[in-house]
Amino acid sequence: QVQLVESGGGLVQAGGSLRLSCAASGRSFGWYTMAWFRQAPGKEREFVAAVIWTGGTYCANSVKGRFTVSRDNAKNTMYLQMTNMQSEDTAVYTCTARPDRSYSPFYQDYNYCGQGTQVTVSS
Repeated sequence: QVQLVESGGGLVQAGGSLRLSCAASGRSFGWYTMAWFRQAPGKEREFVAAVIWTGGTYCANSVKGRFTVSRDNAKNTMYLQMTNMQSEDTAVYTCTARPDRSYSPFYQDYNYCGQGTQVTVSS
């Protein structure tokens, strides 16, 4: 059974940093594309960042230069390092994965997702 478990969310002050982790289990995810999405209250879910099997990454314009996505295939884990966080980063962050080597910014293209972790940025 495939399982994605996020951790590392919490409360941070504006300008601060957090690192999210997504631990995958149930199979080897080395060739999967993995991605982070987020959803703020009253807003639609949006793409944040993705990392493909080679380690290549893609980030939304809203987080470029502030967020870094990475993965450790040996640990079946994806990370999201968030720096210089702003109030608009407040959201539930969800880890996703899809059995495809190519990148997609669309949530419906991902077969698996975690429960999500709350990130709150106080100003």
